[in-house]
Amino acid sequence: MYIEVRGHKTYAATGGKEFDSSLPVVMFVHGSGLDHRSWALQTRWFAYNGYAVLAPDLPGHSLSEGKPLESIEEMGAWLADFIRAAGVTGVHAVGHSQGFLDVLELARQAPELLKSITGIGTAGAIPVNPALIDAAKNRAGDAAEMLLMWGFGPDAQYGISAVPGMQPIAIGRQIMASNPLYEDLVACANYENGSQVAKSIRLPSQLVLARKDRLTPVKAGMAFAEELNARVTIIERYGHMLPIEAPRQTLQKLRELISSLEQAA
Repeated sequence: MYIEVRGHKTYAATGGKEFDSSLPVVMFVHGSGLDHRSWALQTRWFAYNGYAVLAPDLPGHSLSEGKPLESIEEMGAWLADFIRAAGVTGVHAVGHSQGFLDVLELARQAPELLKSITGIGTAGAIPVNPALIDAAKNRAGDAAEMLLMWGFGPDAQYGISAVPGMQPIAIGRQIMASNPLYEDLVACANYENGSQVAKSIRLPSQLVLARKDRLTPVKAGMAFAEELNARVTIIERYGHMLPIEAPRQTLQKLRELISSLEQAA
C-alpha cells in the first residue's frame, strides 16, 4: 500500500493482506540498498497470523518517492513520521543491518511509538570499508557486487537457497540494481550514537546474529547486545543477509519475542 509521508508517496508492503491498524503491528526496516522484498517470508507469516505488517521502502528506494535520507538520525525521524502517518500508536520494530541503526534512532527520538526492537545482522555501529563507499559513489554496480559477495555466507555463494527456485544473491542483485547504496553506506559509516542510545533504551529487545557475518561480525553484535541488555541468538552457517539467506530461522526468533510480548499483554 502507499502512505503519504512528508508529502511523498511511500510504499509499504503489508504481507499480502489489507493493513488493519487495530491489530498488533510489526514494522520491518530494510538494510543498505535494499527494500521491502528483503522480508518476504517474515512479513507474510505475521500478516496471516494475527498481526498487521508494515515494511516500508525508505525514501528514494524502489517504490517510494523522495530523496534518499543522508543520516541515520534523519532516518529515525522519518520512521516516526511514517508510523504516525500510518495511524499507528505502537509497533514492534525489526531492522536489518542499517535498518536497525534507524530503529535505534527511532527509539531515541520517539520511544513512545515502540513496543519492542529487534536487530538482525547488526551492531551498534557499522563501519564501512572506504573502498566500498568509493565504489558505490563511482561504480554502483561494482559496489553492489562487492556487498553481495561479502554479505552472504558460504552456502549462498555455492547457490544453496532456503527458497526452492530462488537464488539469494540474485535476489539481492535485483533489489540493489537501482537503489541509493552510496547514501546508505555513508550514513552507516558516519553513525556513532549507538552505544549512547543503547544505554537510554528501556524496551524489550533482541539481536539475531550470523556466525559467518563478515560485515557486522558476531563479536561486535555480542558486545552491543550487552550494552542494550538484549537477548541474543547466533545463527550458524549463514552470513549478513539473514532475512533473505536464512528466512525461516530469522522468522522463528521474531515469533518467539513478539508473540510472547503480545500474549503477556
